[in-house]
Amino acid sequence: MTPHPLLDVVHVTTFDAYVADIGTIFCTFADQDSGCVSYGVLIDGRKWFVKNASTPATVSSLRRAVGVHQAVAHPAIAPLLHSITTDEGLALVYPWVPGEVLYHPTRTRSGGRTAPDSPMARFRGLPLPEVHAALDTVLDAHLAVEAAGLVAVDLYDGCMLYSFDERRMSLCDLDEYRRGPFTLDADRLPGSSRYMAPEEFVRGSLIDVRTTVFNLGRALRLLLDASDAEDQWRGTCSQLAVIQQATTAEPTRRFPSVRSLVEAWRTAT
Repeated sequence: MTPHPLLDVVHVTTFDAYVADIGTIFCTFADQDSGCVSYGVLIDGRKWFVKNASTPATVSSLRRAVGVHQAVAHPAIAPLLHSITTDEGLALVYPWVPGEVLYHPTRTRSGGRTAPDSPMARFRGLPLPEVHAALDTVLDAHLAVEAAGLVAVDLYDGCMLYSFDERRMSLCDLDEYRRGPFTLDADRLPGSSRYMAPEEFVRGSLIDVRTTVFNLGRALRLLLDASDAEDQWRGTCSQLAVIQQATTAEPTRRFPSVRSLVEAWRTAT
């Protein structure tokens, strides 16, 4: 059997040149906040997503991603299929997952949530049963994250990939998820302030499953509202009460686990 150029190679000298040589690059993501450069590449009729790191910080992030995927698997989480070392760092290979990232910020632009034709605006305009199904997928995936002993870090709508054709939510770029609980040894964690819990901004604070509960509560709040200003709530009072408990500033007053949040949400929904 002929070795696969992505799945069977262990090391290449320069990944950018290598990936251009083995297939057709049909899209490039080169201005990412992460500092990584990613490609959509077509090889023998099949699409792949590959992510390349060439600096100490980005290589560290992708190594963390390898550990995340070794610990947790879920149908909604884009699976890591292979890793390739390079002279400059590390590259990860994923299947191409159809869909559009709900929010796509880069280093030079904010990404745009409010434009009528943006993925987020279109998602917010879906019938409520379809939005509920997508949110339930996000929650269900985090039951697997919790069971694996991981906590969410840098969870936001940029991790959410929605296929409008298939009406299916997927999660990607969970590179910063970590085994928890842990003590924050920096001034803040990476992430979008719209989704982050207060303790994620305080050096020495405890980051644990209640932090994940907060992140998920914010996801529910922001995705079930028709406006970035959070003034066009599409849910019910019961759902809003669940979100309010999940996003209480004091961690001990939140749901004690992702599972308890999910059970309360499903009851309210």
